Amino acid sequence: MEVKGYANASDWVYREGIQPSSFDPNRFITLHDVRQIHHQVMTLVWEVEPHPEATAEEGPGSFRQHEIAQFSGGMKPISWPLVPAEMEAWVAQVNTLKPRSPLFPEEIAKIHRDFEYIHPFLDGNGRTGRLLLNLILVRLGYPPAIIFKNERSKYLRALQRADVGDYGSLGEFIARAILDNLYRFIVPAVAGPARLVPLAALATPELTSVSLRTAANRGALQAIKGSDGQWRSSKKWVDQYRDSRYKRRQSSS
Repeated sequence: MEVKGYANASDWVYREGIQPSSFDPNRFITLHDVRQIHHQVMTLVWEVEPHPEATAEEGPGSFRQHEIAQFSGGMKPISWPLVPAEMEAWVAQVNTLKPRSPLFPEEIAKIHRDFEYIHPFLDGNGRTGRLLLNLILVRLGYPPAIIFKNERSKYLRALQRADVGDYGSLGEFIARAILDNLYRFIVPAVAGPARLVPLAALATPELTSVSLRTAANRGALQAIKGSDGQWRSSKKWVDQYRDSRYKRRQSSS
């Protein structure tokens, strides 16, 4: 149910980010967006196993009326009576973002951390916060910053550093996640199967950037090394390399 709820919320976020049903270009986010994402994330879970301490007023999409204990990293969310006013201020802060600002990575990192500090809901704040981050990014014209399971520890460490005012690590993490998704999904889709692109744009969990670079150095993968020292290949050539590896495995088994 948790996975299904997150998938439903993700669909809503990317649909609303690209083709919003109602969107004011002067406002990247509204309180309705915040509540809607949490409602999508938590409804299916709540129907099966609601939070044991929740009141009738603390269901999906509704702000908490409980205190939250201090986290292991030392951060303690604000007291619950402050949540409505702090969320109004948070939304107003989001709507001052300038996407072309040289400080944008740190600014979006602070926005993300501040949401986690407010912790407006009784449960599901992490999932809601990450989806809100992506809704903001998409509405600002950026690719989403997808955080994969194997990067979770690094993400949490960066978030803990942001809790003490160091937003650089979290900003860099978010920026790298945006670039990774740009290379992994958007560049290949735009470039087409024959266009030469950096190896990072062609990497998959099966064929990482390192393994593709090694194959290019060995001559096993068709690729061209530019004057900048960077290898470039195409989806077509990588597919041919993948097929040749599969055939070799089949013949040796």
